[in-house]
Amino acid sequence: MERVRNNEEKGEEDVAMSAQQRGGGCNYGDALYWDARYLEEGGTAFDWYQRYAALRPFVRKFVPTSSCVLMVGCGSALMSEDMVKDGYVEIMNIDVSSIVIEMMRRKYVSVRQLKYMQMDVRDMSFFSDESFDCVIDKGTLDSLMCGPDAPLSAAQMIQEVNRLLKPDGIFILITYGDPSVRFHHMNQEGCCWKIILYIIPRPGFQVRPGSSSRKSFTEPVPLTEKGQLPAGFIPEDPDSHYIYICKKLPHGFIQPLVQL
Repeated sequence: MERVRNNEEKGEEDVAMSAQQRGGGCNYGDALYWDARYLEEGGTAFDWYQRYAALRPFVRKFVPTSSCVLMVGCGSALMSEDMVKDGYVEIMNIDVSSIVIEMMRRKYVSVRQLKYMQMDVRDMSFFSDESFDCVIDKGTLDSLMCGPDAPLSAAQMIQEVNRLLKPDGIFILITYGDPSVRFHHMNQEGCCWKIILYIIPRPGFQVRPGSSSRKSFTEPVPLTEKGQLPAGFIPEDPDSHYIYICKKLPHGFIQPLVQL
């Protein structure tokens, strides 16, 4: 998994290698792994994949600042803080690691708009149905896909996200996975989504001078009737991030449904 290091003093970015490039071998769904990792990092802020500045056009377009937002797998990221600075008034942050949650609670004790709870995204039964207007995931689903029983973990997460969203609520999924490896996870029993896809390059990627893609990052990517990228479509950055804007549709469908 790629991450962007936030150095609050120097403002520098350090993009680490993906888990696959490092050889994997880590159970990213295990709280003990994350506890040890956050203890080692000592509370240093990290934003996985993208900073809020890059995601702001999508968040502001689909999520009103008055929304009740759930940030899953928050880690030590600055994104929630940046959203509060941008006017968002209520963000619940959860993470499987009790270590990072306690760190973040102490850090933001005086920021009333931010709350933190230790919780597994696969079981968020603490929250009642239809509690949130928006759920944001920046890398958590990808983490589960690196662990054991990945399909089951993904299904549990998506079903919980669907349960917690209000009707017409928005799920923003930021992932390495293109539609060929993500849409079937969204297509869970009882889940009905209308999905818009955006693709943006990873931080630091140099777009070729004069490239038309520079202007298209904030434009939705057309998908085929089967929910796949058009034939021959290749992102300029092979390690691009896929942003799925998933609107929860009304109940009443017998079969799972994904609309484009």
